[in-house]
Amino acid sequence: MPEMNGYDATKIIRTIEKLQRVPIIALTATAVKDERERCLSAGMNDCVTKPFVKDTIVNILNEWLFIQSE
Repeated sequence: MPEMNGYDATKIIRTIEKLQRVPIIALTATAVKDERERCLSAGMNDCVTKPFVKDTIVNILNEWLFIQSE
C-alpha cells in the first residue's frame, strides 16, 4: 500500500468502534515463522501466505463471515 502498511492500517481500523468486529485477513508473501503472530498482534483476525489455493481463501472467508453473522 502506498501510504501505510497493513499492520498500521489494521491498528487504525481497530480504533474505530464500529469497525472493531470487521474481519481483517492478511494476504502476505512473507513466509517467515513469526509472520502469523505479527499479523494477529497487529489486530488482524487471520493470515494466509502466498501462494495459496482458491479453497484456502474460500474456507477462511466462510469461517470469518460466519462468525460475524452470529
